[in-house]
Amino acid sequence: MYPVPQRAETHGRSEEYFGRWFRERKVPRDSVVLATKVSGPSGQMSWIRNGPESLDAQNITEAIDNSLLRVKTDYIDLYQVHWPDRYVPMFGETDYDPLRNYTSISFEEQLDALERAVDAGKIRYIGLSNETPYGIMKFQQVAKSRAGNLQIVSVQNAYNLLCRNFDLSMAECCHNERISLLAYSPLAMGILSGKYFAEDGGPSDARLNLFKGRYKEGESRYNLSKSNALYAAKSYLEIADRYGIHPVSLAIAFVMRHPLVASVVFGATKVWQLEEVLDACKVNLSPEIITEINKVHSRFPSPCP
Repeated sequence: MYPVPQRAETHGRSEEYFGRWFRERKVPRDSVVLATKVSGPSGQMSWIRNGPESLDAQNITEAIDNSLLRVKTDYIDLYQVHWPDRYVPMFGETDYDPLRNYTSISFEEQLDALERAVDAGKIRYIGLSNETPYGIMKFQQVAKSRAGNLQIVSVQNAYNLLCRNFDLSMAECCHNERISLLAYSPLAMGILSGKYFAEDGGPSDARLNLFKGRYKEGESRYNLSKSNALYAAKSYLEIADRYGIHPVSLAIAFVMRHPLVASVVFGATKVWQLEEVLDACKVNLSPEIITEINKVHSRFPSPCP
C-alpha cells in the first residue's frame, strides 16, 4: 500500500525500490532484516486484492508471494499483519463500539497461512501491527497451541510523546509474551520536529502540507486544531529548547529509551532528516527531562491516539 497517500499507481513500489537497491549494491542477504506486511481489509484500496476482501488464507498467501516477487528475494525475515481483520478502533479512534463488529477471518485461519509460509521458508517470523491487547493474546494463544515454528515476535503500533497508549495495557502483554514494539510515527508525523509551528505553517513539501485534505489518517490523528494536541506539542518543544536539545532528538530518544522498543520506524525524504534521526540515537535523556516530559503527559495524556 505504500507510499502514502495510497493510490493504485504507486502500489508495491516501496518493495520494488528496496529490491532494486538491494540488487544494485550487491548487499549480502543475511546482512539485512527485511520486514513487510499484508494489508488488512479496506473499502478504499480496491486495487489491492479487491480491497483486500479479507485476511483469509488465499489473500495472505497471495500477498506473501507478490512481496517476494517485487523484492526478488527468497524469504522475508519479519512478516506483519498490517491491521486486524476485525473491527477495532484504529488511527485516532478510541472508543470500542460493539455495534460495528462484523464477521471476520479467524485467528486460526490467518495463522494457518502464515505457518505454511514459515514451513515453506518464505517467511521467518510473524509480527502484528495496529493491534490491541486482546488481539495479541488471541494470536499468541493460537500460536502456542501448535507444535510448529510459528513465532510472533513484534507488534508495530504508534508510539510517541503525543501517543503513549501502548503503555496502558499493551506493554504488559508484550512484556509477558516477549513481544517487542516496533514504534511507528515517533515524530507524530513530523509535528514533534516543530516544523509546522513556523509562521508560514512549515515547508510546502512537508507531508501534512503537501497532501492536505488527501491524508485522512494523518489529519484526523495529528490534528493541531485540537487544543490538547497543540498545547502538548508546544510543551515538548519548549522542553527541548530549555535543555538545548534538538526537538527531533528529544522525540526519538524518548521512544528509544522504552525497554520494550526493539526499533523505531521513521520516514525521511531528505538526507539531513535522516542525519537528524541518527543523531538522536546518541542522546540520553536525563531524569530531570523525563520528569518534565511526564508532567506534560499527565496534563495532556496521549492527545493523538
